[in-house]
Amino acid sequence: MRLRKYNKSLGILSLVCASALLSGCDMALMNPKGQIGLEQRSLILTALGLMLLVVVPAIVMAVVFAIKYRASNTQATYSPNWSHSNKVELVVWTVPILIIIFLALLTWKSTHALDPSKPIASEAKTMTIQVVAMDWKWLFIYPEQGIATVNQIAFPTDVPVRFEITSNSVMNSFFIPRLGGQIYAMAGMNATLHLIANEPGTYDGISANFSGRGFSGMKFNAIATPDQKGFDDWVAKVKASPESLTTMDAYEQLAAPSEFHPVEYFSSVKPDLYHAVIDKFMGKGKSMDMTQEKGMDMGMSEHSHAGTEE
Repeated sequence: MRLRKYNKSLGILSLVCASALLSGCDMALMNPKGQIGLEQRSLILTALGLMLLVVVPAIVMAVVFAIKYRASNTQATYSPNWSHSNKVELVVWTVPILIIIFLALLTWKSTHALDPSKPIASEAKTMTIQVVAMDWKWLFIYPEQGIATVNQIAFPTDVPVRFEITSNSVMNSFFIPRLGGQIYAMAGMNATLHLIANEPGTYDGISANFSGRGFSGMKFNAIATPDQKGFDDWVAKVKASPESLTTMDAYEQLAAPSEFHPVEYFSSVKPDLYHAVIDKFMGKGKSMDMTQEKGMDMGMSEHSHAGTEE
């Protein structure tokens, strides 16, 4: 008896402690700070609400039926030969079918609306940040500013950002939970992700794909400055760094595996370094823009047609 009271007290104490600890948790996906994140949260809540239309009634009915048809309730109707009801069948089939149809339409529409490669409509000019996933750190290249950083990025609030993402080794995943969805980084390939911050702040960036021993320390800070001046000041700080990344040898030294790598600034960067990293895995001369490839095909077709006419 005493042991039972002890276990009950321990259970209540554990529940109170868990509630106190969880009260400090902040779900990043449910508290977005960017336009894409807000639309994704709306999609998650809409899908959850639709699914609860089935789950909640099922749970309620399970409790009600257990109480109403308990053995001690002599007033409950006893029908051992009951096997079918058109009304029950109508509800059981119609409601899930309607929910599935609505979810399918919602998924189709949101998949196209939230396409990561789709530019964000804005009066501000889109800026580009090139991302290289390394072991186990993130290299960020600013082609327009001619700088590079490790494990830290910055961009002005309300300015769309185009992320071009690749990997220097194994597949990884680039993710800033408060701003929007993640996208995979793969060696020899270029992925595109468009994000925007609606509020200034410093947001956690992570790797969402296990990539080896140093995965847990593969984090970065995404700084959304209040205005353009704040971003320009940050760029000036990076350009004041004595470090540079102007050769492939310097790049390969940086790419060597390291864990919990500190934030690092490079005042200058090798032109077209990002595409050189991709070409490293594609073979020399094999990396080609699709528009160039299409133009060559058209040129060859016209040449063949002229030869036929002659």
